[in-house]
Amino acid sequence: MTAARSVIVTGSSSGIGAATAEAFGRQGYRVVLGARREGRLAEVVKKIESAGGEAFAHSLDVTDTTSIDVFIEAATKKFGPIDILINNAGLNRSALAAEAADEDLREDVEVNLLGPIFLTRRVLPAMIERRAGDVIFIGSDSAVRPRTYQGAYSAAKAGLEVFSRVVEMETEGTGVRSMLVRVGPTGSEFGSQMPKERLPEILESWKYWGALRHLHWMSADAVASAIVRAVSVPVDEIYQTVVEVQPGGRSRDFDKQN
Repeated sequence: MTAARSVIVTGSSSGIGAATAEAFGRQGYRVVLGARREGRLAEVVKKIESAGGEAFAHSLDVTDTTSIDVFIEAATKKFGPIDILINNAGLNRSALAAEAADEDLREDVEVNLLGPIFLTRRVLPAMIERRAGDVIFIGSDSAVRPRTYQGAYSAAKAGLEVFSRVVEMETEGTGVRSMLVRVGPTGSEFGSQMPKERLPEILESWKYWGALRHLHWMSADAVASAIVRAVSVPVDEIYQTVVEVQPGGRSRDFDKQN
């Protein structure tokens, strides 16, 4: 009997990360959850196990290479070689570039770009040696449609797209797949990081610059389902490099206009 594949999901204490961990658990994957909020991780593990899945949680700070090393060691000790890495951990310190604090800008880049780079560097050698593995980068449509008040975040996500492409090129022919999942507007706890008192002016600015066509958004569960489906396609069948996920509801807009 073939052993279940193991999957790491970073930033899995809430939002898309938690939903993705639960979705993989329902599909029979052995799930390793990593985030800074250990109490929240325990809650997600309980949900996965109550649904019949297998999960393991360990604290993880993707900006700290020592934390990453300890996390990878614990994950490998628990479930063996890592088959899939979902680089999901994200942060969004919304502010105008002229007003943003240096530390907020630094953290945006470290969490959204350097963290995935550090984690990928640690799982790639074993995947290449086994000639199998998936490295998934959870990106944002802000990378290709940048938004005001999200300068460092948008820049980091653009860099993530480039790094995903480079990993794809460097692993060609090895059996390892690099894939970017570019996510559009999603209703989750992640959005609560935006300053509520400035939300009206932020949304008005996005509308002015054409970055906001409607107020539709996806649920974290919907995005998680798309991620699991993308990974489930055998690499020998089709090599997906970029999967963009956007909200539905466009038919409702069309009906209103006609």
